[in-house]
This record gives sequence, structure tokens and C-alpha cells, in this order.
Amino acid sequence: MVGEGPDTLIIVALILALGVAAQVLADRFRVPSVLFLILAGVAVGPKGLSIVTVDVFGDSLTTIVGISVAIIVFEGSFHLKVDKLREAPSAALRLVTIGAVISFVGTTVAARYFLGAEWGIAALIGALLIATGPTVITPILAVVPVRDRVAAALETEGIVNDVTAAILAVVIFKLLTAQEVAPTQYLVEFIQRLSIGVFFGLVTAGVLWFLFVRMELSTGWTPQNARLMTLSGAILAFALADTIASESGVAAVATAGILLGNADLPYEETIEEFKGDVTIIVLSFVFIALAALIEFDTLLALGVGGLLVVAAIALLVRPLLVFISTTGDRFKRNEKLFMSFVGPRGIIPASVATLFAIQLQTPEAPSNPEGASILAGTVFLVILLTVVFEGGFARQIAEKLQVIPMRVLVIGGGRVGKEIVERLEERGENVVIIEDRGDTAEELRNQGFTVRDGDGTNIETLRKAGAERSKIVVAATGDDDTNLLVAQLASSKFDTHKVISRVNEPDNVDAFNELGVETVSASSATAWGIDNLIERPALSRWMTELGRSGDVQEIEVTDESLVGKTVGDVSEMLPGGCMIALVSRDDENTVPDTNQEIHYGDHLTVLGRTDAVHEAIERLHPHD
Repeated sequence: MVGEGPDTLIIVALILALGVAAQVLADRFRVPSVLFLILAGVAVGPKGLSIVTVDVFGDSLTTIVGISVAIIVFEGSFHLKVDKLREAPSAALRLVTIGAVISFVGTTVAARYFLGAEWGIAALIGALLIATGPTVITPILAVVPVRDRVAAALETEGIVNDVTAAILAVVIFKLLTAQEVAPTQYLVEFIQRLSIGVFFGLVTAGVLWFLFVRMELSTGWTPQNARLMTLSGAILAFALADTIASESGVAAVATAGILLGNADLPYEETIEEFKGDVTIIVLSFVFIALAALIEFDTLLALGVGGLLVVAAIALLVRPLLVFISTTGDRFKRNEKLFMSFVGPRGIIPASVATLFAIQLQTPEAPSNPEGASILAGTVFLVILLTVVFEGGFARQIAEKLQVIPMRVLVIGGGRVGKEIVERLEERGENVVIIEDRGDTAEELRNQGFTVRDGDGTNIETLRKAGAERSKIVVAATGDDDTNLLVAQLASSKFDTHKVISRVNEPDNVDAFNELGVETVSASSATAWGIDNLIERPALSRWMTELGRSGDVQEIEVTDESLVGKTVGDVSEMLPGGCMIALVSRDDENTVPDTNQEIHYGDHLTVLGRTDAVHEAIERLHPHD
């Protein structure tokens, strides 16, 4: 029990240690941490070492889980910036409306007919499993850097649908016990609880914003105080809202998080860092504690019907709602498939299902032990299998579908910058434009491009746009001074792998070369293009179609299995429709013969059909 002191303290310390170990393993093997957390929970639970059991925390477990959920949801919503929402507004909106309805109906029907559950229990299962949630999505996106619009859609869906699932499930549970309830009462109850949560979220965000921004507390307003005030405000909002209407606290912290995250607060970076550390701790605790409470006998009792429900949710319902929700947006087919097959369920369904199961097993009405077992068993089975298979293999799924792009930052959204972005995005790269002209930025955004408003020569603007994670930075403005400053910042402040700049005046090329920046001179590029049209028109026309019908890619030989082979040997490994056109070594380029030996560090240029070139790159240079 909680009051036993040292034993409980040791168990809590063990859980936190396991949480840290899970995070280390996740970083090492590039696998979402939730996989290791849930496995750790099973290992120390009743079916493992029997260290963590229901008796350890007693009645306090519900409170602990509630506070932890509040912190996790608040942290996730705090990172949901308006700029991010703009990446895929239509898809995000449809995922949290049409997608939520499809998930609810599809899961309810599957539970009803595969498990024989009564409609009320089936509807509870359907409502709870709408949620994906930041507890599982955020760790996945930390190790699977998909394109911004994909990440934005998944994060928005996770945060909003957590709120929807929690409130809808409580409303259904409450009204199922009432007699002769009108259908409209469900909607009224849902809106009431949502409104209570949003109200407390608005009040909390308003008070904190006033304290941070309007009050003259500079002498005592330190980063530490700001962090603690933000965290305590979120927990207070959750507690007040939840006291008035159960599960409305989730809506409160989500609302407060979104508003404060976009309010440009002082010490925002330190607040984010602090909340991130706290979230890792509570995430570890909640996943391990709840995983330890999984009753495997209940899971096994579901039999084939339980597996059919999981299959229906993962292989039918989820893909259907994703493809419908992303219709008409700039999502590629493989990105839609990734979103379809990576939708694990998280803490909200687990915690609420546990609460309902306990209430359904009490002697007082509405006592329904069989329904409680089906409810808890189905929800935990879906969580367990989707976390293990969809969460645990998320990176492998992404690599197989080739949705992990190279991140490129383009400064300047004019004609040249836009043309660069169009070409790169056609190849599936993750490209972000920085543009300081508001009308141009809005026009580009309306055309579906990822745009950050601001000055590309400002360090903070570059950082917020992702310069620290970008492999390539392209300075594409029409002003050489601006491009030179961007190149200096990218090289010195962010240690970018490659910096490329447009040079408008040929006399300025030397200044860029001194920084080690690769340059493209506007006049030279134009002359080169005209010369190609005169001397080699077929090649020139084919080059303009790169990434569409044909492609040229260059890879560095870092796979030891290729070293020592001849070009002929390597060519036999390639699919039909492509060839090794060049071998580059020590800045010397040669058209190879079949007997030329491949050395470590050589650069191979592969030319051919787009699909064949992509397959060749995967064979010659598989992802780590």
C-alpha cells in the first residue's frame, strides 16, 4: 500500500530508472520509447517479477495517472504551434472530425459483431479508441522525422482526439445508466463537458499570460519561476475542470497548452525544455504502471474475436479514415500509408478504461462484470498490439515506405526558391521555405508549401524553421548580401552539412567560396542551360524532367560489402532501367568500365527511371 513507505519509494525509484533506461534504449536503437516502457511494465508486473501490483498504489493510482495525463497532454499541446497547424489544415480538421466519426463507428461495429458485446459497451470501446494521443505519437515522431505536414496532421489528431475520446466515453458511460435518455442529450452532455474544459483552459492561459507579459515582476520573474508557474497552472486547470465534470480536465489542459504555446511567452524555450523533462518522467511512470496492471487472462479470454477487432481497427478503419481525411491535400500515397499503419493508442484509453472497468464491477448499478472484462481487455489488447507493432516498428515502416525525407531549408520564396522547392518536393524531400514578404508567404502557403514567416538572416528565425535539423540550407534570395549572411549563419551557427547559395553577381562568387559555400551563378547557370539546349537538346529536356520520368542520384559508398567489388559486380545488383554513370574519387569524375574497382568513400552517380533509381539507392545504400 501507499502508506508502507520504503517499499513504495523503492518501487517508484525503480519505475523512474526503467523509464530513463527505456529512453536511452530508444535513442540507441531509434525506436519509440513507449515500446520499451510497456515491455518494462509487463516485466515488473504481476505476470513478471510481481514488483508493481494494484496494491502498491491503491486508490491513489487514479489521481497519479490523472495528473500525469494532464502534464503529457499539456506538453504536447504546448508544442502545437499555429505555423504547424498551417502545414495541413484541411487534413488535420478532417482527421479530428470525419476521421473521429469513422473511427468511432467502425470500432463500435467491430466490437459489437466480433466480440458479441452489447451496444453500450461496444460504443464505449469505440469512443475510447478514437484517441491516438501525444503519449505515443510524440515519441514516434522523435525517431521518425517525416515531412512537416505529416507530423502536423498526426500531432493535431493526437491532441484533439485525446480530448474527444475522453469526454465522449464519459458521456456515453454516464448516459447509458440513465433511463429514457433522448439522443440529443448525448450531444448536450458532450458540449457541456467540452465547454467546461475550454473555459478553464482559457482562464488559465489568460491568467498566466497576464502574469508573464503585463505584470512588472522582472525582479522575481526568473526562468525557474516561469517554468513552475506554467506547470502548476496546467495541473490546477486540470483539477478544477475535472472536479466539476470528469474528463473535462483533458480539454482544459489542451486548450491552455495551445494558447500559451502560441502566446510568445517570456522564457518559452526554458519552459519547453523543462516540460519535456517532466513529461519523460511521468510518461515513464504511467506507461510502466498501467502496463504492469494488464490482466493477460482478460486479454486471452477475448480469443480470436479480440484479434479480429485489432485487425479491423488497424487494417480497415484506420486506413479508411486516413485516406478520406487526406483527400485533396499534398500527401503522397506512401505518406498516407504510413499514417494508416502508424496509429497506436495511448494513455487516455488505458486510464479511462481502467476507471470504467472498476465502476462496472462494483455491486452498485450499473454492475456489468462481463462488460467490464470486454471493455478493459479490448482496450488494453489494442494498446498493447498497436504500440508493439505500429509504434515499435514505426521507423522500419517509414523506411520501407520511404517517407523519411532529407530536410532542406530554402531562404527566399521567389521564382528561383519556389522552383527549387517544387523539384525537391516532387522527390519527396521535406522542404521548408523562409520568406519575409507576408503576401508571398501566404500565397506559397495557399499552394501547399511549408512556409515560415520571417527574416532568414535572423538566428532565431532559422532555428524555429529547423536549421539545426536541416541537412542542406539553400540561400535563394535575389540579394547577394542576404545570401552571404545566411550562408555564414548556416555554416557557423548550425553546422549544416551542406550550404548552397544563389549568386546574382559573378564578382561575388569568391566571397562565397571562401566560406566553403557551394554556389550557383545566375549568369553561368543561364549560359549553361542555353548551351545544353544547343549542343545536347535531348539530355537538356530529360534533365528538366528529373524526379518525374527519370532521375539522377549520387551516393557515397559507406557499405563495406561494396568495397572491393567492381562496377560490373555492383551493376548486377541494380534493377533494370538504371545504370552507374559516373564514379567520383578525390574530386575526379570518370565514366567507369565494368572492371573498375569500388573504393570506400567513392561517389556513385546512378542514372535511369525514377522508380529504378530509388530502388537502386535502397539496395546500395540502405538506411541505418
